[in-house]
This record gives sequence, structure tokens and C-alpha cells, in this order.
Amino acid sequence: MGDPRVEKLADILVNYSTRVRPGEWVGILGDVGALPLVRAVYDKVLLAGGNPSLMLSDEYMTRQFIRHANDEQIAWLDPSQTLYYDQADVYIRMGAPSNTRAMTQIDAKRAQQVQSARRSWLDTRMRRAAEGVFKWVGTLYPTEGLAQEAGMSLEEYEAFAYGACFADRDDPIGAWTQLGAMQQQKIDWLKGKKQVVLKGANIDLSLSIEGRAFINACGERNMPDGEIFTGPVEDSVNGWVRFSYPSIVQGRAVEGIELKFVDGRVTDASAKKNEELLFAQLDADAGSRYLGEFAFGTNFGIQTFSGMILYDEKIGGTVHMAVGSGYPDTGSVNKSAVHWDMICDMRHDSEIYVDGELFYKDGSFVV
Repeated sequence: MGDPRVEKLADILVNYSTRVRPGEWVGILGDVGALPLVRAVYDKVLLAGGNPSLMLSDEYMTRQFIRHANDEQIAWLDPSQTLYYDQADVYIRMGAPSNTRAMTQIDAKRAQQVQSARRSWLDTRMRRAAEGVFKWVGTLYPTEGLAQEAGMSLEEYEAFAYGACFADRDDPIGAWTQLGAMQQQKIDWLKGKKQVVLKGANIDLSLSIEGRAFINACGERNMPDGEIFTGPVEDSVNGWVRFSYPSIVQGRAVEGIELKFVDGRVTDASAKKNEELLFAQLDADAGSRYLGEFAFGTNFGIQTFSGMILYDEKIGGTVHMAVGSGYPDTGSVNKSAVHWDMICDMRHDSEIYVDGELFYKDGSFVV
């Protein structure tokens, strides 16, 4: 008998997040380590009438490609994948890293080269998602590696991960629907507003959301979820921020990041650990020193930092920002091969004002 939480998570992914319909082309992309969840999702897709395409990935082969592929091999794009991104209806991705540090010794520039070569797939996916013709969701399957990264046993981590996805509840889909309704109220209030000012021990920042839309992230693209996010006006960001938690890039933790913005651009940057990785990302291209995303984390089912951005950016009582590409559906026009999230804890002695009115204090909405 399998874990009932795995069945519930599969049900959320297929029947809530992507709402698979009969006849839809559904990509099931899973790491081999996530096989129990991949199988459960496959079953649910069949029951929903979808046409499944199974795409298994393996960490070892991914690493070998980055290590050994020559420039021609990196530039070659698998035509079957291109066809899939151009025409499919649904994308369900399940990661299961067995070793979160497995990329530590890999040349960051090589990894960046592979990422840049496949940029067109990401662009197509983002564009078609913004047009409403491509539904996608990504999640993580609990592994020993993720548990170790979070400083937990596997059993503790499973409880944390399934709790964050509401897969331990009697009615997970009902719980996600409720969170979505709460977030929609906040988004409706923010509509038409212009200026956001953030004050706290780790932040003194202002940015404009004029003409930009906030997106209600309630489990339809990330699982777990729980955030409202937008793309700030590119040249409007001014001030400084110190990020509370490490930010992971290519399997390596960059710690103690501080950024200073002038008219939208990062003009000063420092990190206490792995600073060269910070600069590799910031200097990747013309758009990588501008913010593509600004967001509030709203999932109070997540209270501890686990070292995986999928969970950490949703921590209730935090805000996060991403340097690099923005989501077109927010109105963002920032383009970059980078999209890198960084989290700032707002749960103590902090305030966020919107057009001069107190909107958020010490990790909670006040409107």
C-alpha cells in the first residue's frame, strides 16, 4: 500500500493545478527518484482522459551532459521536445534530487551555457502559458537529499513537504481554493495602486507597480504554492535589501546577499559566501541586474527554511524578489536567461506601505 499523501498530491496536480481534460496532450516530466508520484500522476491523467507523454530525467545523465557535451551538442535542441513545447496542453514536472550538492563542482559557466541554449523552450512555455494555452505545474518529491538539506529526517521532511502541499488534509483541493480566495482579495485591493515602500531591519526599498498586475499563485503552477507576485516597473526600484536566507544557484548556496538598486539596476552587490556565483548570474546578460518579480509569501503551512526555493519563497511572512526574466502576464518586459529568487523575512519589525497606506506589518496583511 502506497503513501496516501502521494495519491492526494497526484490528485492535486492533475485535477486541481492543471485540471486535465479529455484529449489534452499531457507531458509527465519526472526524475527517476520520483517514480511513485510519477506513477500516481500517470494513473490520474489516464482517468481524466488525458494523453500522457512520459519524459523521465536522471540526475547522473543531466550532470554528464553538462560536463561532456561539446558546443554543437549543447546547441542541438531535441526536435521532439521542441514539438512538445510548441503544441502540448499540459506540463507536470516532478523533481526528486537525491543529492542537492551534486552540481557543486560543475563549472557555473557550462551550466549557464546549457540553460541559455534551451532558452527558446522556456520562452515558448512562458509565452503559451501567458496566452492561456499551456497549463503547467512543478513540484518536488521528498527524498533523503532534500531532507538532509533541510536538516530533517526523511519522515520529518515528508510531513513538512506534504503539509506544505496540503496533501495531509481531508480536502486538499478545498484548502487550495480557500487560499486562492484570500489572495484574490489582496490582489483586488492592490489593483490600480502605484508605489510600494518596504521598511525593516533587512530592507529599505521602494518600487512601482503602476500598470502591473499581481498574479494569484494558489497551487496552479507551483506545488506547494502560496504567493501573490508581480513584475515591478523595471527602472523604478531604489534602495537596498539584505536577503535573510541563502539563495541556491546550480546546487550551490549563495549566502548573505546584499543588493543596492539605483533606478531599477543592481549597482552594488555582495555575498558572504560564493560571491562569484552571484556575479555570474548578475552579469549573465542585459536583463539580469533588473528585477523580474516581486512577491509576498502567504503559505503559513511553511514556517521553516528548507533550502529549496519552491518551498522557501512561499514561507508565510516573507517577501521575495527575482533578478532576471519577468513573467509577461504581470506586465513585466524584463528579458534574461536568469530568473533567480531571493527571500527577505518580514516577520519582525517591518512594514510595507502601498501608496502611503500600511498594507503589511510583521509578516501579516493588515488590509
